[in-house]
Amino acid sequence: MESLLVRPVVLVGRSVRLEPVSMAHFPDLAEQAIDPDIWQYMGSGNLSDPERLHGCIEAAVRETRPEEGVMFAAVATATGRAVGMTGLYDVHPVHRRLELGRTWYGRDYRRTAINTESKYLLLTHCFETLSAHRVTIKTDTRNERSQRAIERIGATREGVLRHHMVLWDGYVRDTVYYGIIAPEWPHVKAHLERLLMRGSVRVESS
Repeated sequence: MESLLVRPVVLVGRSVRLEPVSMAHFPDLAEQAIDPDIWQYMGSGNLSDPERLHGCIEAAVRETRPEEGVMFAAVATATGRAVGMTGLYDVHPVHRRLELGRTWYGRDYRRTAINTESKYLLLTHCFETLSAHRVTIKTDTRNERSQRAIERIGATREGVLRHHMVLWDGYVRDTVYYGIIAPEWPHVKAHLERLLMRGSVRVESS
């Protein structure tokens, strides 16, 4: 089996389309990024400033390589507009593991089917197309909302790395690690599909 490599791909669901982020998404994302609450726990820094967001997107495009990963724009299918970003990164090709994260959405799109469906599409791609052994998801220990959301999709809490990161505001962050491994994926997938059906979301990917 060849090493795991993450190439740009478009993943399509009913409520969201994930496509590799580009500067064409910048105007929509700049509108969604203005809420300062989004950035409180994000390692990327405060991207409510359009100039900083512009630089972040430029870097994401520049760093899109099979060994590095891909950042996606989450495009709401109802409007055709980008409403947030999410990514696959920290790729370890030989060990077939990678991380899902750097996720943010505009205020009106949090805790909606778009987030659940994005996770479903990305995890399906990781385990069923890339044949990953493991997908990691992590968050700030202070971010209880994010922890609840990660646990809701069925990831296993694995522990805390203390003083793991220095954030943009100087705060030294403890990080909670979650993981999903390949043997768990069928159960997690069925759970996500139940959540999506409960929200009357039909999923198809391509």
